[in-house]
Amino acid sequence: MRITYRNKNNKDYWQERWDNVEIDDKMENTGVYPLKYAELTITDGPGKILEAGCGAGRILRYYHDSGHDIAGIDFIETVVSKLKTIEPPLQVAWGDITELDFPDHHFRYVLAFGLYHNLETGLGKAFQETARVLQGGGKLCASFRADNLQTVMVDYLASKKAPPVPAADKTFHKLNLKRSEIRQHLKAVGLVPLRIYPVVNMPILYKFAFFRYKTHKAFNENLGRKEGYRLNWMGTLIQNILFKLFKYQFCNLFVVIAQRPAK
Repeated sequence: MRITYRNKNNKDYWQERWDNVEIDDKMENTGVYPLKYAELTITDGPGKILEAGCGAGRILRYYHDSGHDIAGIDFIETVVSKLKTIEPPLQVAWGDITELDFPDHHFRYVLAFGLYHNLETGLGKAFQETARVLQGGGKLCASFRADNLQTVMVDYLASKKAPPVPAADKTFHKLNLKRSEIRQHLKAVGLVPLRIYPVVNMPILYKFAFFRYKTHKAFNENLGRKEGYRLNWMGTLIQNILFKLFKYQFCNLFVVIAQRPAK
């Protein structure tokens, strides 16, 4: 497990990010992360869904508007308030993945995209709480920042772009995990990994405007979150070659679908 350190701590990073981003429209593209993997998980009929770390609401709003019984939590209160203001019927509240305010076996599905790798401490407790609120036979779909070449390169680019900061002043930003480490954490709380996918959410080439799709030249996070971070033909070609040859090194996420065994 590799730890990324930057000049802004994790909670301040997300506070600033959600303060400066409008609430998401519901996600539309079922062929890209994260909706693609949520759809691969929610396959066993209707049931209560928890989206832990719902952020600006693209997945939460998609399933709510589709008639599903879904609740969302996030640890940034301002984004929760924004969601409640935009769409009052949403079941959304402040919440802590290491201490969930839900009964045992309450959910059939838990979705947690980009959540666990934000925990400097308490990762084991977060997995325990996730397993606790899942029903027997229930499924978890979660993404983790990959410990691989691409994320090392992204961290290097970020360090060059940021103002110089003494090493002693840098703080925790994110965990980077290997597939074996994800499996170990899941198995420790009785969850069975069904599949781990190497996934490209934001390709490293997207960091360079030259390789972005024409409507993405000026960075717009809301557009990227809605459509996926799209590359132009050249960027797509290069990315596809890199991913085909070295998919576990040129993904930036591992997405796992795991299940709590039925008793």
